[in-house]
Amino acid sequence: MGFARVGRYAGVLVAFLLFGQDTIRVTVSEVLVPVTVTDPKGRFVSNLDKEDFKIYDNGQEQTIDFFSRDRNQPVVIGFLMDLSNNSKIHWKDYQEATINLVDTLMPGGDKRYSGYLIGYRSEPDLMVDTTHDSEIIVDKLRGAKPGGGSALYDALYEACTNRKLVVGEPIEPRRVVVIIGDGHDNSSKKTFQEVLELAQRQLVTIYGVSTSSYGTGNDEDDDVLLKLAKATGGKVEYPLENVYRDIAGYLEVPTDYGNYAYDVGTGGYSAAKASSIFRAIANLSGEITTQYILRYVPDIPEDSKNIRDIEVKVMLPDVKVRARRAYYPFSVPEVKTLTPR
Repeated sequence: MGFARVGRYAGVLVAFLLFGQDTIRVTVSEVLVPVTVTDPKGRFVSNLDKEDFKIYDNGQEQTIDFFSRDRNQPVVIGFLMDLSNNSKIHWKDYQEATINLVDTLMPGGDKRYSGYLIGYRSEPDLMVDTTHDSEIIVDKLRGAKPGGGSALYDALYEACTNRKLVVGEPIEPRRVVVIIGDGHDNSSKKTFQEVLELAQRQLVTIYGVSTSSYGTGNDEDDDVLLKLAKATGGKVEYPLENVYRDIAGYLEVPTDYGNYAYDVGTGGYSAAKASSIFRAIANLSGEITTQYILRYVPDIPEDSKNIRDIEVKVMLPDVKVRARRAYYPFSVPEVKTLTPR
């Protein structure tokens, strides 16, 4: 049996009952759970039905009210691009890979897909507000240049609070953030815990493409991107992990970027690096638009304000299930006044 600690969305459905001058406001919290199911080789399991899933809210089984396995699901995607000094080493490769990701996830101005671009140095910069036009984002990416500190947490805060909304968020379209960076932060005013809670409350699923050449992707305590992704149901790709292996002639020569940065010794290394980065981009883009979508109205007291765990189980052997781990019921915070489109 595959299972995952998952969870979170509180979309608020409001009904107004009018009796003379009295208005009764009934608020119900609906939980949205995007779910990814893979086999032992990491391949998507794409033929499951509603009956194959079970959802538990703080240990109590819930009734699944909505189920979808449609491909090409509507999403609004925040591209958070690390423009700090740390990104200089492999900048051109990640710049082109991110452009490819934008083009893949926002094809031809299709109104089902929206995106925005936040670059972050010592401060975050909303370079492109929410739009259906991928070319606007691509143009900004082509003109971007790295340099300065890294305010990742502030950038994530901006993504959750300071952009134009698309009508239907966060159910259709769903909210996704892709961080292209090393997870390092040395400039933010916000903290990790603050932005993680905000992302969970705002129903954001976080993905990462790590630009680190030396992270293993296995140390959850030391990996910010991994902790953000696991908590919200996303994943992190590490395209440069082991990319140096078996490349003949690779020169381990310190460069001006620091003692742990090395010059490339062969064209073989460059080809392997580029291939690995674009493979990581393809893995993320394939998952983001093909997840299972489950929704339920939790059978819990309305005065429950604390974070709640969700567990999703798939009634099949040898599968891995990934989704958000927690949600906050009845407590979606207000954000800045935004203009829907």
